[in-house]
Amino acid sequence: MKPVTIIVESPKGSGHKFDFEPRTGQFKLKKILPAGLVFPFDFGFIPDTKGGDGDPLDVIVISEITTFPGCVIDCRIIGAIKAQQTDRDKKTIRNDRFLVVPEASQLFSAVKDISDVPEAILNQLEHFFRNYNEQAGKNFEVLERVGATAAYKLAKLK
Repeated sequence: MKPVTIIVESPKGSGHKFDFEPRTGQFKLKKILPAGLVFPFDFGFIPDTKGGDGDPLDVIVISEITTFPGCVIDCRIIGAIKAQQTDRDKKTIRNDRFLVVPEASQLFSAVKDISDVPEAILNQLEHFFRNYNEQAGKNFEVLERVGATAAYKLAKLK
């Protein structure tokens, strides 16, 4: 599987959610997270893709580094958390999270599949997304975890 290029929206440790605005080519502050809630890893998207929510596919960058909004990184997909999200209007959509590792990572260089990620990290990620969505009045339900090959197919990348 070839690497994918991702773009970071919200850096690891950030208590702010930024969104890329394709119309202007800029990053816009979308919201401030409640005190104590921060992104556990860089959060971003795979350009030129489309998820169930109509936005580009979401990624969590499993890495030892913290970048910045707009940082472009070549990564390998190691898996995905398949999920559905229900908003305040009770509308339910798929909103999967793809797990990626930077090609340049040293600490996570041996991580090739979601099965290589410690269970505690996966549980914390799922908990973060449940809390993050709950703060917005949404419900985030994990359907299943899938490995690298299934995630790559799920992303429909060529």
